[in-house]
Amino acid sequence: MSVAAHPKRIFHIALANEWSLALENGAYRTSSLDTEGFIHFSTGQQLLRTANKFYRGNRNVVLLLIDPKRLAAKLRYEPIEDGQEFPHLYGDLNLDAVTEVLPFDPESDGSFVWPAALAKNEDEF
Repeated sequence: MSVAAHPKRIFHIALANEWSLALENGAYRTSSLDTEGFIHFSTGQQLLRTANKFYRGNRNVVLLLIDPKRLAAKLRYEPIEDGQEFPHLYGDLNLDAVTEVLPFDPESDGSFVWPAALAKNEDEF
């Protein structure tokens, strides 16, 4: 993915209790930062895939909307097995990069759909 093709916002699905802890501590980090060296993010095109693969049925999550230009740590777009490039943050997520926090509840069947409260602007994908 070329730099020009990078979206204007990216997303992170956070466990609600971990987000609350981040607000108390002044920065957000996940266990993946310790085990893999980065925090996983998704573009708008990847969000529902991520949500349904890893969080299906989880009612204890919130959706963080992030402005990549505000990130203090290094953001890299890296390919996974199928060749898609996912955004990875190599450090703590500074809270001022989070522009919005939305409830992100699954449907009754456990699946996630695009949040109605979120305008889906194609130029952000």
